[in-house]
Amino acid sequence: MKKTLLILGCVSLAIASCGNPGSSSESSTTSASTSASSDTEASAKAAPTEMLPGEKLVAKADCVGCHNKTQKVIGPAYVDIAAKYPSSEENIDKLSDVVIKGSKGTWGDLPMTPHPNLSKDDAKQMVTWILSLKK
Repeated sequence: MKKTLLILGCVSLAIASCGNPGSSSESSTTSASTSASSDTEASAKAAPTEMLPGEKLVAKADCVGCHNKTQKVIGPAYVDIAAKYPSSEENIDKLSDVVIKGSKGTWGDLPMTPHPNLSKDDAKQMVTWILSLKK
């Protein structure tokens, strides 16, 4: 019985170690070249499109702590805000005030954190970019 278990164990180890010997190095080489080509493609795609001024301001601010472009995080997704508010001067003014002063109850129980150090012009550029994301 012990002899059978010992032989079975040895056979199992032999089978497990007899996998494709070049597969791990080959797959890492393949994944490295795939990664490099993906990075090149991503750079090529990203290069022609430059960030708009409002998008740059959003990226520099602390907005990403609560918001995402396409998915609700703590606050609504930017595309959801764009869907709710038509891009009008009135809405841009209203929403830029919300960004600067904060709000409560518009998108649920959690309040929007105020950003009093943000200029009205910067807030307007940010809101204009957000409202341009209509689906």
